[in-house]
Amino acid sequence: MKAHQQTAAMHRRTAIATGVLFLITHVTAVGGSLLYTPAQNNPNYILGSGSEMQILLGVFLEVILALAVVGTAVALYPVVKRYNEGVALGYVGLRTLEAAVIAVGVVPLLTLITLRQTAGTDADVGALVTVGNALVALHNWTFLLGPGLVCGTNTVLMAYLMYKSHLVPRFIPILGLVGGPLIFVVNAVQLFVRDAHIPAEWGFVVIPIFAWEVTLALWLIFKGFRSVAAAPEPELTATTNQRLSAA
Repeated sequence: MKAHQQTAAMHRRTAIATGVLFLITHVTAVGGSLLYTPAQNNPNYILGSGSEMQILLGVFLEVILALAVVGTAVALYPVVKRYNEGVALGYVGLRTLEAAVIAVGVVPLLTLITLRQTAGTDADVGALVTVGNALVALHNWTFLLGPGLVCGTNTVLMAYLMYKSHLVPRFIPILGLVGGPLIFVVNAVQLFVRDAHIPAEWGFVVIPIFAWEVTLALWLIFKGFRSVAAAPEPELTATTNQRLSAA
């Protein structure tokens, strides 16, 4: 009984930590995107003057985002691996890949800041503008690949595990099973169709995946996992069964 209580307490802490990490990913992702506005909306940003603190703060938030993304996978793995270890490992791998792409994406913006600070008055203005726009575009491409295509894929994996395991109410993983493919398709269109314009009315496609992560986070924080105690143990192999029978 004591061991069971300790396990339940450990899983409760894991649920809270996972929920908090998911919320951190949302706050840092939105915050970083908003802080990058000056560089993304001004083609001549590299030629400007003044403080770059807003961009640097956005970079810092995206680094926290990358760490939190990995944290969600590491926290969930010990719980969900009991239902399908292969899929659970796939989720950890894809979340790590997503975080790596996010981390790579901040480097162009740091380079942009460096060029902005060191460019002399005799610099080729046209070349600087071209390089600056290319660095911003590189960051945007990493956003499409990481939080877009890769996130859409790993969302399906974890939603499947949550649906199969009954660890949370089934309406939550259904949101992920719908939202993951939607995000993947929208980003795939932008990848293959140059200058693809996604109508504003299509904003609804982000709702399911946003709802999936937020409702999952809040459920884990306030309710925890529903059936961890009843999780199936790994099946015994035929060899192990024979040895037990012989004993």
